[in-house]
Amino acid sequence: MTERKQIALGVIPKETPFSWRYPGAFAEADHDFDHFRFIAQEAERGLLDLIFCADSVALRDDGMGMENVSHTGTAAYFDGMTIIAALAAVTKHIGIASTASTTYWHPYHLARQLATVDHISKGRAGWNLITSGQTSEALNFGYDAQVDGPIRYARARECLETVFGLWDSWDDDAVVRDTATGRFFDPSRVHRLNHVGEHFKIRGPLNVRRPPQGHPVICQAGGSTEGWNLAAEYADVMFSKATAIGEAQRFYRDIKSRLLQFGRHPDQLKIMLEMRAIVGRTEQEAHEKFRAVQDMVTEREAKDLLKQFLPGVDFTDCVMDEPIPDTPEINAAAQRFRVFVEKDGRRMTLRELTDTGFGSWILIGTAAQIADQLVEWFDSEAADGFMFTPHWLPGGLTDFVDQVVPELQARGVFRTAYEGSTLREIMGFDRPSNRRAAVQDYAAQ
Repeated sequence: MTERKQIALGVIPKETPFSWRYPGAFAEADHDFDHFRFIAQEAERGLLDLIFCADSVALRDDGMGMENVSHTGTAAYFDGMTIIAALAAVTKHIGIASTASTTYWHPYHLARQLATVDHISKGRAGWNLITSGQTSEALNFGYDAQVDGPIRYARARECLETVFGLWDSWDDDAVVRDTATGRFFDPSRVHRLNHVGEHFKIRGPLNVRRPPQGHPVICQAGGSTEGWNLAAEYADVMFSKATAIGEAQRFYRDIKSRLLQFGRHPDQLKIMLEMRAIVGRTEQEAHEKFRAVQDMVTEREAKDLLKQFLPGVDFTDCVMDEPIPDTPEINAAAQRFRVFVEKDGRRMTLRELTDTGFGSWILIGTAAQIADQLVEWFDSEAADGFMFTPHWLPGGLTDFVDQVVPELQARGVFRTAYEGSTLREIMGFDRPSNRRAAVQDYAAQ
């Protein structure tokens, strides 16, 4: 009998911008490590594949202004790479991944920090590669505006290749620890990178040994053709976003077909779709939980949040319970930023758009109802798994672990125990070979 294919599950430990006001929420969570530890350990209790710390290098005030962003609970937060290093020490099985931008990080720093986290966690690190698209980030790094997209992606490709080269600068067996000869490592098994490119010049080798996974798991969430191609060529995991199953299926088929262009098998990339699940013991209870958060959002706050997705667009004429105006300006911006303003063939209201999380797939119901929908999308090849963003924390994650995970296990689509010790093993990815292992170049330099 063929073994049932398994759903991949991850969690993003960042609730909705206004749910910090929700009764029972932990308002200090953004700067309290005990909160992150609890979330990671709850996710591990639920046997989830990974916890992913989304990150940026700016206060997220694009299009909003300081006064408006001051109402959101997700504007300021810890550095993601530091958080996953700390989480490595308080978890044993779950993967730990963070965002880091190739536009503002140097590849040597990236390679060194991620290799370090992979060693500390014994092979559980992941990297969400982004190129950054916020003006607020550019202004923190000496730019007057965003770096043009083609330049960002050219830099990203070169950065990723050099990071791979640095991870591969040590053979897996380079350290010999020969007490008889006094030789700690074999210099013939350590390789300089000697990279000279358009954006970087790096000699190498890395001063951290090759990561336990070979390469930490690479994630990507690009919303452009360049990002999709980058994911198809290099990524192990791609984060996606859709609100309708047909749309998710089209994206799934598109990305999987792109892998073939780069000589990869479709199974070498898992597409994990973002979703919010609000679970209740009854459907009514779940809807009450959902509305308890959503009804706190004012018209001004909804407009301000929308400006983050569509900077520069004037929403003065938007009213909470009237359709979003059908203007060329809004249409062009919505298409560019993949914000979904249509529902059932009509233009949504601002309240409806806020309720959907500006393009997130929202599931509200009992554990059985939510599990039914996840399995349907999974079996219909709309996704290989799901990135769960709790509607509020910490209770939203606990509800999911206690109620939805057992339903998925009962259907045979989710693990009942961790198998494997590294994130690659848990997610079913092969360990990449060292592309420089046969090169004997160190002693000659």
